[in-house]
Amino acid sequence: MKLTTTTQLSLDGVMQSPGGPDEDDRGFTRGGWAHFDSESGEFVDQVFQRADAFLFGRKTYDVFAYSWGAAPKTSKSPIAAALHTKPKYVVSSTLHNPEWDNTKVLSADFAAAIANLKAQPGREIQVHGSGQLIRWLFQNRLVDEMNLIIFPVILGQGIRLFPDVGNDFALQLVESSVKPNGTIIQVYRPKGNPEYSTVTKEETHNMFKQNFG
Repeated sequence: MKLTTTTQLSLDGVMQSPGGPDEDDRGFTRGGWAHFDSESGEFVDQVFQRADAFLFGRKTYDVFAYSWGAAPKTSKSPIAAALHTKPKYVVSSTLHNPEWDNTKVLSADFAAAIANLKAQPGREIQVHGSGQLIRWLFQNRLVDEMNLIIFPVILGQGIRLFPDVGNDFALQLVESSVKPNGTIIQVYRPKGNPEYSTVTKEETHNMFKQNFG
């Protein structure tokens, strides 16, 4: 299976508490900033319809279990249908005896366990939210595709998808679209390491002097 991540982001890169003000209990007061229009909502529906398994961090799993886990199993929502029927794997050393059906906890040797899941037949194993897990997956080169849903809002605070200090990655743009409410959807695939310019400040100075003098 292909491992894909889907993240809701503010324009300044914050991913914390997109759905509601009390979604996160770490003192963040600006939650509930992700507002979908019909087109961006349709994109998310289509993403969930491609899932053959889900992979969560503990905190995002708890949020999903409390919300989507309460949706009737007969719901016509493609999101609820996928989450109820597809296997859910949680990377956690603290979760025991999960109550949501079709949930299995991965508590040790995460890299080997996830590599084994990826080797199984199917379409996508999807990661939603789960920022800490996504960062770890990138560091271990386990991500195949990344969906970013960027909302037209600047939050000024909150947990960002990628920290100020971390590994570097080049990305290939696969898809990009702008929705009526200003939401931007971008799909990327990892493309190895970035290429950095080797042109020095003095060489840049001389180039500008010659070409723009």
